[in-house]
Amino acid sequence: MAAPGGARRQPLLLLFLGLVYGASAVFFEVKDGNGTTCIMANFSANFLTNYNTQSGSKNSTFSLPPNAQTLNSSSCGKENASNPSLMIAFGSGHILTLSFARNATRYSVQMMRFVYNLSDTQIFPNASSQEAKTAESMTDIMADINKKYRCVSSNQIHMNNVTVTFIDATIQAYLSNDSFSKEETRCMQDGPSPTMSPTSAHPSSSPPHPSPTSAHPSSSPPHPTPPHPSPPHPSPTPPHPSPSPVPESPSVHKYNVSGTNGTCLLASMGLQLNVTYKKKDDKTMTRVFNINPNNTKVSGSCTTQRVTLELQSETSTFLAFQFGMNASSSRFFLKEIQLNMTLPDAKDPTFKASNSSLRALQATMGNSYKCNAEEHIWVTDAFSVNIFKVWVQAFQVEGDKFGSVEECQLDENNMLIPIAVGGALAGLVLIVLIAYLIGRKRSHAGYQTI
Repeated sequence: MAAPGGARRQPLLLLFLGLVYGASAVFFEVKDGNGTTCIMANFSANFLTNYNTQSGSKNSTFSLPPNAQTLNSSSCGKENASNPSLMIAFGSGHILTLSFARNATRYSVQMMRFVYNLSDTQIFPNASSQEAKTAESMTDIMADINKKYRCVSSNQIHMNNVTVTFIDATIQAYLSNDSFSKEETRCMQDGPSPTMSPTSAHPSSSPPHPSPTSAHPSSSPPHPTPPHPSPPHPSPTPPHPSPSPVPESPSVHKYNVSGTNGTCLLASMGLQLNVTYKKKDDKTMTRVFNINPNNTKVSGSCTTQRVTLELQSETSTFLAFQFGMNASSSRFFLKEIQLNMTLPDAKDPTFKASNSSLRALQATMGNSYKCNAEEHIWVTDAFSVNIFKVWVQAFQVEGDKFGSVEECQLDENNMLIPIAVGGALAGLVLIVLIAYLIGRKRSHAGYQTI
């Protein structure tokens, strides 16, 4: 009788694991003309895509299917001519491309591109267009040469109207043999980084011209979550400084920006800056700075096409967030981040960074974007921002209150785990109860009353 019971438990366990982890990881491999493997990857991925219909914009959520295939157009690259690339095809003409680059010590997924076909009615029902769209972005996927990149945690890549979430990923390019290396470089999402420092900077750079409009901060309790910064691309000097303590998560504060027509931005969030630079002794250093609104002057500006939040610290660190909008899809998004600060111990004390092609914190106009999970936004190779407990709404703000909430995919994924666990446990209890009742019925079958 032991064998049947074991046979029942195994499918139940597989069902439980499937409910918890969702889509299965898919293996991909790229070989050169001689049959030598140059790229290996094993991961699962979820896609969140916003597209237009006749009745307005809609979101489509789907996973990388198990039958996704490596395209023949994938390449191992040619020295000084082209970089290696992994091209993955699935569904009705959807292609995900990972393009790699390297230097003497590290390699990275320098660019990720996703081409999605709106004529696929299963994924994009009632799409107003039947054309293929393209979205692309830099990534924070990187590892040391001759080591595999390993990331068990969720890692989001924001690309225009698309967010790709990698889960349980193992990736390696420029392989020295035909298998994954035993050594690995773990992603920062899997745990604290020893490269962080809690010390604060003493910036001194001039901000752009102040805006006449007003903005006001107010404090709320802190919401700590684990930090996970990681430089996205190879740099001439690998950042391996001596270990230093990790700073506490920043306090969450509320900001608003007002113009002549009223409030144009509501935001509640904690902000943390990750800055990588060379010290005067040529050692690479990564430091983390928390934004403290109690010591920060807040200003901003409102126009019909642009909303700006500007933060100026007492020590002259200047940080600006610029939100834009897409009139055709009626959505707002974080378009640009700019930082000016001074690092006294740096080889070049004046640190500046900006990126005006971001597509983060997106939501429909009139609604608000909310994410309890920590958002990590790469601005440049040397600068990124951790945003904690973000809740933001730009442009159309009614009555100085947040509109209907559009939750981030990370929060939606986190909700699936307790639901899946609860469902699996409920199923297990039901199966045990049924087995118990059947067993009792059979145990009385051979007896008769006198």
